[in-house]
Amino acid sequence: MTNKAAILVAGGRGTRMGSPISKQYLPIAGQPVLMRTLSVFYSVDPSIELILVLPENDFSYWEELCQHYQFTISHRLVAGGNSRFQSVRNGLNSLNPETELVAIHDGVRPFVDKKVISESFETAQQQGSAIAVIALKDSIRKLTDDGKSFYQERQNFRMVQTPQTFQVKKIKKAFAVTELQQFTDDATVYENQGWQVTLISGNPENIKITTPEDMDYAEFIAAKQSSDR
Repeated sequence: MTNKAAILVAGGRGTRMGSPISKQYLPIAGQPVLMRTLSVFYSVDPSIELILVLPENDFSYWEELCQHYQFTISHRLVAGGNSRFQSVRNGLNSLNPETELVAIHDGVRPFVDKKVISESFETAQQQGSAIAVIALKDSIRKLTDDGKSFYQERQNFRMVQTPQTFQVKKIKKAFAVTELQQFTDDATVYENQGWQVTLISGNPENIKITTPEDMDYAEFIAAKQSSDR
């Protein structure tokens, strides 16, 4: 059986949320965001090694939350860095040496579909990588430096989500470089090695919770999921 891990990155302070509590700890339908995210990965495969990357100063607060909500899913805490790149690298460096595949996921995307997670591991095992994306619904235009704009064929573009799943040997080699400005996600770090990424279909509900409006929508999604069960 392939040894798999998931690194959930949650090092942000959530300044756009306008809350004294970081967004990853806010409750949705009675459960903090990160606990929902961890639970989805656990439900796909309880044997997946779960690694949660947090600011080191938040460790004790997180442990208090786990006690308060009686959250018992096994996971390891890893201290984040000064950027997402550094936080992911810290998570990769903490992996068990036998781990072959790793999914890297935004901790504040609690509504990723279980089918997307499963497919990401299957595709990464065969192709080396698997990046969840969705099609655009709106028309888009490209802006130029001189203030003009030009129509773009939206079918040629995709919105990138997580998980972004990789063969461990390759992604660890990719992250063993100096951080560059163009590293906007894990896929761009992987591509920097000259490797092509493989895209898979994500799910539209897999939003990245960033603003108060996102929290309102998250409550709606959670209520719908509960009524569909």
